[in-house]
Amino acid sequence: MVDGDGGSSRKSRGYEDLKRRILTCELAPGDYLDETEVAQAYGMSRPPLREIFRQLAGEGFLLIQENRGAQVTPMTHKTLRNFFMVAPMIYASVAELAAQHATAAQVARLRAVQARFREAIAAGDAAQRATLNERFHALIGEMADNEYLMPSLQRLLIDHARIGMTFYTAGSDRFAESQAIAADQHDRMIEAIAARDPGASAALAIAHWELSREQMQQFVAAPALGGRLAAVG
Repeated sequence: MVDGDGGSSRKSRGYEDLKRRILTCELAPGDYLDETEVAQAYGMSRPPLREIFRQLAGEGFLLIQENRGAQVTPMTHKTLRNFFMVAPMIYASVAELAAQHATAAQVARLRAVQARFREAIAAGDAAQRATLNERFHALIGEMADNEYLMPSLQRLLIDHARIGMTFYTAGSDRFAESQAIAADQHDRMIEAIAARDPGASAALAIAHWELSREQMQQFVAAPALGGRLAAVG
């Protein structure tokens, strides 16, 4: 796992940076990654980079294509249709289970991520907001502690973040304004989980989803994203 002196640290930084670049659409859906270029950029050899690629593929960030290498997971019309279909069910189920199983240490970590999420909103940092929102909901997934739901949640959060980033780059004022409400909902979700109230946690998860659903669906239907999906679908 170590690629020379400091190899583990380089690997960890490379893994986290690739995740960030995918979530923020710096690496666009459908992009192919040049293994040699990426390895040089992170100062590592190709074998540990391939391990990173395999880990990211297992988490839904990449597809490993035979004879073509690693591809950023595309967003097609089919995957987005399925996204809107299952998102409320998964978010509600995960939140309900989190309220049943969360530990005090996990709740403390969730509060810390939420504080950073609010800071990102205040700073107008769209990329940091997107990555911290993904981290917030991934932590709730860890609390749920369900091996069947977690892979679905991970993939859901990837596309949710990427659609959200596209809203920001498209200059949607309404979406930006909704972030204050979203942050308040995060706070209420934390309190419901800490109080071990599964019903309230699930209801808040649904309300949180509905906050962005209408805008997301409108934007997915817009010509700009439609053209992108046609290119990678």
